[in-house]
Amino acid sequence: MPHKKRTASGVLGGVLGLVGLSAVAGILVTATVTPAIAVTGYAAGNAISMFENMPSYLELDELMEPTEIYATHNGEPQLLARFYDQNRVPMQFDQVNTVVYDAVLASEDKNFYKHGGVDLVGTLSAVVANVRGTSDRGGSSISQQYVKNILVQRCEENAATTEERDACYYEATNGDISEGGLQRKLQEMRYAIQLEKSYTKDEILLGYLNIVNFGGSTYGIGAAAKYYFGVDAANLTLSQAATLAGMVQEPNGYRIDNPDSETNGAANGYKKTLDRRNYVLTRMLADGKITQGEYDAAIAEPITPNITPTDQGCQMAGGSAYFCDYVRTIVENDPVFGETDDERKAALRQGGYRIYTTIDLDLQIAAEQAISVVPKAMDGINLGSSGVQLEVGTGRVLSMVQNKNYAQSASQLQDPTFSAINFNTRKANGGSNGFNVGSTYKVFTLLEWLEQGHSVNETLNGTLRTFKIDRGCDLGVQTIKAGAVGNFEGSRGYVSTPFKFTSDSLNSGFFAMAEKLNVCDINKLADRLGVTIADGTKTYEAGNSPNVPYDILGSMNIAPIDMAGVYATIASGGTYCEPKAIDRITDSAGNELAIPETTCTRVLDETVAATAAYTLANVINNGSAIASRTFDGVPVIGKTGIHEQFQTWMDGSSTKVATVVWVGNVEGFSELHRIWANGYALWRMRHAIWPDMQRAANAKYGGDAFPTPDANLTRQVYIDLPSVIGMTVDDATRTLEGAGFSVQVTDPVDAAEAAGIITAQDPGAGRVTGGTTVRISPSNGQGVTVPTVAGMTPDKAVDALRSAGFTSITPCAPGGGGDPGNDNAAENSQRKVTGTDPAAGTVTGRGATITLTCG
Repeated sequence: MPHKKRTASGVLGGVLGLVGLSAVAGILVTATVTPAIAVTGYAAGNAISMFENMPSYLELDELMEPTEIYATHNGEPQLLARFYDQNRVPMQFDQVNTVVYDAVLASEDKNFYKHGGVDLVGTLSAVVANVRGTSDRGGSSISQQYVKNILVQRCEENAATTEERDACYYEATNGDISEGGLQRKLQEMRYAIQLEKSYTKDEILLGYLNIVNFGGSTYGIGAAAKYYFGVDAANLTLSQAATLAGMVQEPNGYRIDNPDSETNGAANGYKKTLDRRNYVLTRMLADGKITQGEYDAAIAEPITPNITPTDQGCQMAGGSAYFCDYVRTIVENDPVFGETDDERKAALRQGGYRIYTTIDLDLQIAAEQAISVVPKAMDGINLGSSGVQLEVGTGRVLSMVQNKNYAQSASQLQDPTFSAINFNTRKANGGSNGFNVGSTYKVFTLLEWLEQGHSVNETLNGTLRTFKIDRGCDLGVQTIKAGAVGNFEGSRGYVSTPFKFTSDSLNSGFFAMAEKLNVCDINKLADRLGVTIADGTKTYEAGNSPNVPYDILGSMNIAPIDMAGVYATIASGGTYCEPKAIDRITDSAGNELAIPETTCTRVLDETVAATAAYTLANVINNGSAIASRTFDGVPVIGKTGIHEQFQTWMDGSSTKVATVVWVGNVEGFSELHRIWANGYALWRMRHAIWPDMQRAANAKYGGDAFPTPDANLTRQVYIDLPSVIGMTVDDATRTLEGAGFSVQVTDPVDAAEAAGIITAQDPGAGRVTGGTTVRISPSNGQGVTVPTVAGMTPDKAVDALRSAGFTSITPCAPGGGGDPGNDNAAENSQRKVTGTDPAAGTVTGRGATITLTCG
């Protein structure tokens, strides 16, 4: 704090303070000479009473230390990042070169090992100088300075605002006895005396060197040695030790990390600090701590900094930076680290935690390589991509990557290859507003279908038509007209089963399934599996008009990590595990601390999960995700997703690791199928990334066969087949498809019915297996029924047939009994027709040949 110009009243107050301070001189002398003697005498004066009534016990708070975040690789911790307000590396006594102790004591407190916490002579001398306005020295012993630094650190830790911190700092450091400093000085002495009764001299000296500031955010001799000279505290030279010892008087004034400074920079040899260093060396020589030769050699050395910054922040983590940022947000949000936001943020920067995370660097490195196919930036599109992997059955986050560089400062955001947004996580964890998940969301309709007891082999009319879908939650039925739903590549849909609809990701097929369910229940099932809108809103409460039919096609914005949890749940047999990023936490001494709580809960029946997995396996083996096959023999399940060609997804899992990949627009609506990069149309890039990430997981974690699907949930379903004979082709087709059948229309057949009227169907009406294809045959309108001519004479039979419309008639052969050799006219005139070929009643074409038989 700047020193104020002294006034007459200030001088008078200082004199009075000096008198008051002198009143306790005797008792301080006693404490100085014999620290173990209790302060019992000289209690008559008010000053002594005040001194005795002051608190004597000062708890030594834990030092503010950086929090460090680790990955574990091959069983060994690997530092990812650190966070700190005060960069500090606490030392043990024997880790510091003894020349450092000599330098500090010579310049700050040469009688340290003789007094009992207070150097009374030095203190009184400083007070006198302060009253006169001739010095700004505090005259404090090392023990007193240690006390002051403890109180200052407490200000840093406990102040809620900058104003509170500054006021606290002034109260802890104010040495002007005319303005209340007397009481602070007395309290400081009181604490120092008691400190010496509780701790050894070496403990106090080391504590002081571990806590004291060396300029900026550098605290403690360990960090100072590394920062200013690039060495450990044990390897400091005499000149370096004297330089650092000199800094403690005015840390920011003597710092040597600004070579361009006009007053204390490289151009003038860091003159201010150099003078202070030389003063320290002179004191060391005078105290006999160094020889004349050592003094001369050290004095001759220039100050030569080797500034070695200690990085902090998630940029240290390289490709794991966004995972690091995810961990940071957990610390800042979870109550295990403090009750308030300020407490949790302070804990991250000051708590000295060692946080050991779940990240698997083998999978992380493979994921970084896989996602490198996506450009960090492209002209004309704000392109983003992310990948995340969770361990099935635990929720442990094994990898987390995206195509952008991690931005730690606002200036970096001017570069489009940088982003401060974590694409994988919810907004509360540094994430975006989420992305439309497209058809990957259809998994919830499938699961709800199975939970309601439906079979994946039940046949439905999945053609484009008008749908009536119950929104649920008392929101009523909404009609979706034909044409309001489209399928990929313009398909008109078909009649089939949920098994087939899932394989092909047929939108109209899922609307047919939704007609037998309701949207609210589907969204609530998503909520049960840990999915919310990325801003934290419940899926069934999203927007001004929730639970609309289009929800089932993936219109909501969801974080990839949530979708990874879904597919991990199915792969686990129905147990949902909250994502977990932290395995264990210790303090700086290695003591185990509580970690954020995550839970695993059964949310699906095993039969439902097994049947869903069976259905989703077919998507990769034979369906829309065939391009993401891994070809490594490990069974996997999966589902593709595209939203309006703006967002694309590939989600899936083995029985060990779930993987979710997103590629799409961070902002805007550029159509991914029209843009190419690195040999891929952007909408196909997910199929380059996902297999590589999943193969890496399969290689390390393996994977088992998925359970056999439930017999009831895969049963063949028998339904009634109606008769459509007599209907038009359109009516017959509509009737059959509405009943859940596929229809095949044959070429028109000869029939007596009007052209286009169905005259035959195969199979006929009755109970048949769902999904049966029904062949229907329309009339061509050219059919004629062969009339009955038996009993007529041949001539009359021929006339009757010609009257019916037949033109090709073979009469009976001449002769009796049909004997062609018999030409007896009389006999022939008595012959009768016995039948025809084709037989009477047969419908056949007018040009068909009718042959008579006679008897």
